[in-house]
Amino acid sequence: MGAERFSLSQNKTRTDSDNRHSHHAPLFLGLQPSALVDSVAILDWSLLHQISGERGGSIPVAIEELEYILKEVKSHNDGDSSIKTLAGGSVANTVRGLSSGFGISSGIIGAYGDDEQGQLFVNNMSFNGVDLSRLRKKKGHTAQCVCLVDDFGNRTMRPCLANAVKVKAEELTKDDFKGSKWLVLRYAILNLEVIQAAIRFAKQEGLLVSLDLASFEMVRNFKLPLLNLLESGNIDLCFANEDEAAELLRGKENADPEAAVEFLAKYCQWAVVTLGSKGCIAKHGEEMIHVPAIGEAKAADATGAGDLFASGFLYGVVKGLSLEECCKVGACSGGSVIRSLGGEVTPENWQWMYKQMQIKGLPTPVDVCT
Repeated sequence: MGAERFSLSQNKTRTDSDNRHSHHAPLFLGLQPSALVDSVAILDWSLLHQISGERGGSIPVAIEELEYILKEVKSHNDGDSSIKTLAGGSVANTVRGLSSGFGISSGIIGAYGDDEQGQLFVNNMSFNGVDLSRLRKKKGHTAQCVCLVDDFGNRTMRPCLANAVKVKAEELTKDDFKGSKWLVLRYAILNLEVIQAAIRFAKQEGLLVSLDLASFEMVRNFKLPLLNLLESGNIDLCFANEDEAAELLRGKENADPEAAVEFLAKYCQWAVVTLGSKGCIAKHGEEMIHVPAIGEAKAADATGAGDLFASGFLYGVVKGLSLEECCKVGACSGGSVIRSLGGEVTPENWQWMYKQMQIKGLPTPVDVCT
């Protein structure tokens, strides 16, 4: 039982304020203040010695450094053909996965520039059925990110957000959120004001809020504002990977993933810590479970693994599946994206995922529509 892919490539993308929200609100709304285009490349780790920051992290860089990295990647490999370019960003990856792979209506709130990268983002998200009626077009540059992948599938991100257009807190309205059920967020200190504004509107409209902890550097360097977000009681579901979970509990006597899940569950209805090839741990109410990973141990590229895990888990939640089943769907979707480069699942890998879901007795999406 596979899903029939539904393409919106022929449809006119709604990005004008005049026809914003003129149709049924999507079930999921992702807030990604800046549209982002990923350039993904496999490279020898020796190149990373020339790049500042820790391996495996995600530290913002200036446009000059981004251009330098891209130039070095091209010179080390086969020019432009060695780089895969696609719409990116954690939230975009998650809502695109919900729409194209699971048939769950999803939209995105943010802004894109009037440049080539902005049009690429719009075309890619539109093709995958994502509602763009809350995406604003602005004069200026679209954000970019270089994703460097080693032979083991580990990835290091270097986003360039400087001078990129973004949606601001004062531009959000209650109408952006009306009729939707979930708001999907990624923690970022630069976006804290717009995140807080989005949460206020979402809660006024009765939406549940999902938060991804972004990166271990973000948790390490800006822990206090993150704790304030969690303690507000407005975060219903929190996703963290093992590194982020360790940073969250740094300095505490017990900082293992189980302790991190317990900590997050004090504030959130659902708490999930993903463990890469070791699967995940999750807690909802009094229930806490550990679910193993699904698929090959060796990843082609870990980019988007957590984002697509979130797509599957959220699909499970809205379908009323058990906590264990939600984790298993997340393991299937997270396993599907690491089979190829970039944070977008290929049609072949969606089929792989549906097969894994069938084998495990999980309900698969029959029709993909928005």
